[in-house]
Amino acid sequence: MSYQVLARKLRPRDFASLVGQEHVVRALCNGLDSGRVHHAYLFTGTRGVGKTTIARILAKSLNCEAGVSSKPCGDCSVCREIQENRFVDLLEVDAASRTRVDDTRELLDNAQYRPARGRYKVYLIDEVHMLSASSFNALLKTLEEPPAHVKFLLATTDPRKVPVTVLSRCLQFQLRNISREEIARYLEGVLADEGLSFDAEALNIIAKAAQGSMRDALSIADQAIAHGQGALRSADVAAMLGLAGRDETAALIEALVSGSASRVLDVSEALADKSVDFAAALADLLEALHGMAANQALRQGEDSPLAAEAVQLYYQIALLGYRDLHVGPDPKTCFEMTLLRMLAFAPDARAAAAVPRAEPDAEADSAAKDSSSHPAAEGTSHAEGSPVRTPAKGTSHAKGSPSRSPADGSWHQLVEGLDLDGIGRAIVEHSLPVEQGDERLRLVLGRDQGALLDKGQVAAIEKALRGRLGENLQLSIEVGELDGETPAQRKARLGKELQAEAERRLREDGLVQSLISTFDGRLVDVKPVASLAQGGVASQAPGAAR
Repeated sequence: MSYQVLARKLRPRDFASLVGQEHVVRALCNGLDSGRVHHAYLFTGTRGVGKTTIARILAKSLNCEAGVSSKPCGDCSVCREIQENRFVDLLEVDAASRTRVDDTRELLDNAQYRPARGRYKVYLIDEVHMLSASSFNALLKTLEEPPAHVKFLLATTDPRKVPVTVLSRCLQFQLRNISREEIARYLEGVLADEGLSFDAEALNIIAKAAQGSMRDALSIADQAIAHGQGALRSADVAAMLGLAGRDETAALIEALVSGSASRVLDVSEALADKSVDFAAALADLLEALHGMAANQALRQGEDSPLAAEAVQLYYQIALLGYRDLHVGPDPKTCFEMTLLRMLAFAPDARAAAAVPRAEPDAEADSAAKDSSSHPAAEGTSHAEGSPVRTPAKGTSHAKGSPSRSPADGSWHQLVEGLDLDGIGRAIVEHSLPVEQGDERLRLVLGRDQGALLDKGQVAAIEKALRGRLGENLQLSIEVGELDGETPAQRKARLGKELQAEAERRLREDGLVQSLISTFDGRLVDVKPVASLAQGGVASQAPGAAR
């Protein structure tokens, strides 16, 4: 027996088997069961979402020997013939190949005759937008006054090219793109039924590549099964499709964080060696940057390896590079120029590794006012354009800081001294230790940073930690819920407290108040200085001019 591809083998036979088009199925079923059947239906949507499949099921429902209903029996001769594409009263036409008006007239000349076997004569016209203007006029005449025994089922990927005179005579149903989750879940069931091994990440890669099309997903799965000799593994699927996997995207972000042009070009060369599609690599980078931006918007920018300004800038540059990728001399060159442009316009010299934004909140400001022992700070005021620097007094930590649940202080100190940068540092700064022995350490990384984790980063972190905790240390990192304050959160908190104290001292400084009053000035910007936070100039008098 010849092999049948999954897309044909698994084509739904009834409305209950359809995936992802519940809104269309519900309307059609209600109409069929209540006897409110229209004479013309138009199904629109991108490729592979179920337009012609729904049309064929509708043809079954209209002609099933058991009667018109939303649940055709599937066993009668009519249902079997429709399923096998040999029912005489179902006339399927590909409008892309029959655009001439003579073809349309010949097709519709037989509409006046009653069906040979079925209850209705059904015309299924695929890609109807490809018909010529004259063909549409010929079709319109029949649509205006159709015989009672004729039903029209039209399908198109571009409804904008269908004349409004035709649209107004049809019930229109917009089929949506099927979500990645629905595709992955369906593929999981299919592969389990087929007795094939797979990993979840491979299904996610296929679902993403399918771009909302279930037919494309099944076709890619067929190809992946052959490529992997019956097993679907994420690395094999990514290589087959020429996609950059999670490790490659993480390496790309790490290179950007480092600010090193040589590392960026090395990553590009590695992608080229793997025959990765550079358009897909840029698309993955865009998706990763979008995730960072969304996370920063929700968490005020505390949990990202890149500063918020860098994320926004890099996204715009990557988007422009993606648009221009086909214009340049070759995709690799355009890809590399896009990355180098990011470094050239980076907000700072290190390609904008994340620094906590010093935005005082009411809680930190109140705590600063209640205590005179905050770290010293330096501020800048502008009175008619004249900057004045005034260091504050005091060097100890604020006693009035808001109550929190900090992690073990030794972990914060250890992380601060590790020889790590880029993604590796971001991982440890957003992790907490949950188990530690003489030669083992287990860390938990926050879920919102889970995309950064890969084997290469774990190895780099383990190497750095061995220099501090012993050469036999075995490190494991897992993604989960955090119970405590990570080094990144502590750094952000202290930055806010320092900023609040700096602003308070400037507002209360006599010289600053005098300048503001004399020159009708205002306090524009305040920037704490790290050396002052360590007590390095605590003895200087406040109000020293810059």
